[in-house]
Order: sequence, then C-alpha cells, then structure tokens
Amino acid sequence: MSYDQIKVGFIGAGQMATALACGFLERQIIASAQLEACDVNESARTNFREKTGVDCTDSISQTVTSVDLVFLAVKPQYLGSVGKEAAPHLKPGQTVVSIAAGVTIDSLREYLGGHQNIIRIMPNTPSLVGTGAAGMAVSEVVPEQQAAIVQGLMESVGLCERLPEKLLDAVTGLSGSGPAYVFQFIEALSDGGVLAGLPRATATRLAAQTVLGAAKMVLETGQHPGQLKDGVTSPGGTTITGISVLESHGFRGAIIEAVHAATDRSRELSGS
Repeated sequence: MSYDQIKVGFIGAGQMATALACGFLERQIIASAQLEACDVNESARTNFREKTGVDCTDSISQTVTSVDLVFLAVKPQYLGSVGKEAAPHLKPGQTVVSIAAGVTIDSLREYLGGHQNIIRIMPNTPSLVGTGAAGMAVSEVVPEQQAAIVQGLMESVGLCERLPEKLLDAVTGLSGSGPAYVFQFIEALSDGGVLAGLPRATATRLAAQTVLGAAKMVLETGQHPGQLKDGVTSPGGTTITGISVLESHGFRGAIIEAVHAATDRSRELSGS
C-alpha cells in the first residue's frame, strides 16, 4: 500500500493531531482528501478545519469506518470511553496508532475490545514545522508493511526512532516534554540579551536561531555535544566564563532531573 492509497483518520483534533495533520499535508505525503478527523469539542473541530482545510466531524464511527490508519489523539483519561465507542467499527486488519502518553499497548487492546494491530507513538509539537522527534513502539502482530507506512508518515515530519515499548516513557520525558524545556531556555537566553541591552525582538530571534544552529550541528556533524562545546570555548574567554556560571547554578543537573521527573510521571500514568 502506497501513501497515495491510504486514508488517515484522527480521533481527537487537538494541538498534536493538528500539528501532525498539517505536517503530513505540507510535506505532501498525503492529500487532504485522504484525511478524516473527529472531535467532541466544537472549537477543536473549527481550529482543525481552519488549519488543515479538512472537514472535522463529531462522529467517531464515521472516522473509523472510512480510514485505513486510525490515530488516537485524545488525552489518556478519555481513551477508555473513546476506545469503547471506536471498537465496534474497527476492521481486523486496521492499524490503530495511539499518541497518548503513558497508555500501554496492552491497555489499548483492552480499551479497543481486543483489537490487535496497535502502534504507540510519542511525538512532539515541532512536527508542525517538520522537525519533530518521536519514539515508536509496534505491537508484535502489526505487519511490517503497515509499521513502515506509519514510520514513514512520522519521518515526513521529523525524526522517528523505533524502540521497545518500555523505553517510550523516557522518550516522553526527553523529546515529548523537551520542547517546553527548550522554549524556556530560549526565553531565558532572550532575557539575558535584553539585560545586556538588546531589543527584545532581536534577542529572541538570535536566541532561537542559536538553538536551531547548535542542534543542526549536533545532528549533521555527528560529533559529541561536548566536543562541539569545546570548539566554541577558548581559554579564559567569554564562553567558558558563561559556562562556569551555568555550572555553578546546576544547569546540566536541572535538565537531567527534569527529564527524569517527566519520565517517572509517564511511568506513573502507565502504571509501570
């Protein structure tokens, strides 16, 4: 099955579903005629229509019966009721993709009345601009062709690493929650620039571009981040002075603990 032959449906049309749908459309991996979506919330339906140009209904049954891939994009606490409503309409070979944090494949099977073809993905919001980072765990019964199609969809909007399910909590803590950490870092960099005399708009653009450029260097050079850091750091210079201040305030330790805490919270949600 090629991408131009599949239909993709989103149950839940919130921020993450909209980000993924917009990403798929903007990168032309699928067309708007191949997309369906539903949500009980009228404002979410309106926002999805405005952002994607795709109609969004309030009917789970209509979405499930008309697509090949079903993305469950609702909050974890709603999966039980949504799964119960979707289950009677699922076809045996249909693939269900959950993007809910902390809900295991075994739990999803139970919610979906024993349905077997299940994939879990932990994406993040930069998928909207084609620079997402996602972890993906595949149920052992999902055919490889279907798993490859889902992975290809996710790779159209960024990086997608296939991993054992037990590692998805760590993905949640790192890249799932990570954009919020980075936004906070960019804001702090901008504040520092303003304190040093830069106009706010200039400081924010420079801060964001600096983070973007540093990230690209890590991905494209393959060098260890510490090695790249040393390439910017001259003896007795400005950069090592700034790094010394960060170290004295526990910068690295705070980031490590943030990822660890978010991972633990994901484990709590999944009961693992």
